[in-house]
Formats: sequence, C-alpha cells, structure tokens
Amino acid sequence: DSNFSGTVSVDNIVRQMNLAGKTWKPYAQSLPSVGYIGDNVYPYVKRHNPFAYFSDVRDNQTQANNIVPFTHFSSDLANNQLPNYSFIIPDQQNNAHDCPVGMSSCTTADKLAAADNWLKNNIDPLLASAAFRQNGLLIITWDESVKGDLAHGGGHISTVIVSPKVPQGYDSPAFYQHQSLVGLTAEALGLTTFPGASETAPNMSEY
Repeated sequence: DSNFSGTVSVDNIVRQMNLAGKTWKPYAQSLPSVGYIGDNVYPYVKRHNPFAYFSDVRDNQTQANNIVPFTHFSSDLANNQLPNYSFIIPDQQNNAHDCPVGMSSCTTADKLAAADNWLKNNIDPLLASAAFRQNGLLIITWDESVKGDLAHGGGHISTVIVSPKVPQGYDSPAFYQHQSLVGLTAEALGLTTFPGASETAPNMSEY
C-alpha cells in the first residue's frame, strides 16, 4: 500500500544487523535532511525507504541518523567509510518512475535513459573502487513491473547482481522474490538470523 503510514515492528534487516554489530546506511536522493523519517518531499518519496517505517529506527534518533541524503555517498566512498550495508534510493525523477528533471511529459524510453544515466554517473565509481573489487556485492532491483503486470504481486522485474564472486553473464531461470534478496544480503553480511520470510525463501546460493 503506497499510502501506508504506520510503523513496522516485526523483525527486520536493521534489527539483525544491529545485533550482529554491522554498520548500515540508506542513501536516499533528495532526502530533506539526515535522520528524516517524515512524509514525501518530492522528488523523494517515503515509500521507497523501508527504514523510515521500522520501529528500530523510528524509536531511536541515533538509528534514524543512519538515514542520510544520497549526497553523502560519494564522500563516504572516497574516504573508504561506506558501511557494511548500503541501501541506495534514487528519487522519482531518476528511478524510471517519473519524468526526468526539466521534462513535463516524457516517454518510457526517456525515463529509462534517465535511470541508466543516473546509475552510470553514481554507481560506476563504486564498481571501480578497490574495496568493491575485493569482495563487494551490488544488487540493482525494482519494486514492481509495468502497471499491467500484476503476476505474483508485482510482476516480472529485472534484477542485476554484480560482484567479483558472481559468475559474469549468468542468467538464472529460477523464480525468486524480494524475500530471497533479503536472504542473500543477510547471508553475504554473515548474519545468522534472517528476518521474516527471508529465513525460508528460496536460497540464491547459485550466485
């Protein structure tokens, strides 16, 4: 529900990372300020930032301050200060949802080109970094497909997994949903307890 405004208190990735002593940050483009857990401030939308709903974050300002504007990402990368777990959130004008900056109307191709350019400009430096090339894991995914594709709750989406430990060019025929991605990231972080349905979701060890 895109209009959900409550608090989520069930087990979640933040709780498990904190218990395991792992550092984490969501980097949200167009976020108004560090620690902001409020409503939409376009082109930032809260519904793409799950951390803003977790009780573990909302009830603790120190934890909330881990949520930072995306402008912090480049400096953290340059200073070798990225956390163990980063969650990167492009805003509505760069995530292939709305028209790019300066365009009041646009085509799907325009939206996808803007998203592609955003990834090239902002994520290429991560892929080139020595730390990532040693043991990094990057997952690029979406929350839903086109409006007409409703299969399995959100349609068929693309997911790209990049790592020096992942076979290049591999295209899996397996069926996965987001719970499996949570499990994959939890496993990569060395967590021993996986939150919610990620505990029993199909394992992505083929990657």
